[in-house]
Amino acid sequence: MAILKFRISWEEDDAIYRDVMVKHAQHFSDLHHIILKAFEFDEKHDATFFRSNEKWQRGREISKAVYEKNYVVPPLMMDEVLIGSEILNTNQQFVYLYDFAKSWTFLIQLIQVIKNADADMELNYPMVSRIEGVGPMQYGTKGLLGPNFTDIEEKYDLTEAQDGFGEEGEADAHASDEDGNGLLGDLLSGEEDADASDDEAGDEEDEDDQDASGSDDAGGMFDDTSEAY
Repeated sequence: MAILKFRISWEEDDAIYRDVMVKHAQHFSDLHHIILKAFEFDEKHDATFFRSNEKWQRGREISKAVYEKNYVVPPLMMDEVLIGSEILNTNQQFVYLYDFAKSWTFLIQLIQVIKNADADMELNYPMVSRIEGVGPMQYGTKGLLGPNFTDIEEKYDLTEAQDGFGEEGEADAHASDEDGNGLLGDLLSGEEDADASDDEAGDEEDEDDQDASGSDDAGGMFDDTSEAY
């Protein structure tokens, strides 16, 4: 048994690639799964391999399924074809196409054959052995942030006030919050004014009561005096 190391490069930028290792007796379906895992893609879409050459021309397909399109020759099936059976030279190349609507294209080249004596058979193959470059986002930004981002965006309406500026009048509201604690401050201020008015009125009443009390006391003294005499 031998271990085959392939370099999987993104067609649009060959500086972005993943090295993967598979057993020669594994199937192309195993290679398909490890490529998607290496680039953090899901497995919801159609896929196919093409035999290729040094010019990256596309030959016979090794496909996930038989699709409704015109074939020059019928495709081979991923889960039936052994990877080792398609290795015809030490630089064997394939083209991998994923999601036909988006046409994610990856270039595959055999870069090393590790003989059984040198292979670490305790490792779990297929496996990713090297990662270079930030891979493409399958679904853009929301794919990066996760499926719950849309719910958060709708709930909090993150599209409003994007630049940190609110609606006209919000600045006045904030100023009120700083100066008088907003609406609550206005209410409390009104109560304080009312309390102050009540206190002033109470003071005036107390003064009147004192004057009246003084008059009563004076009258009582005269009355007492008159009674005493």
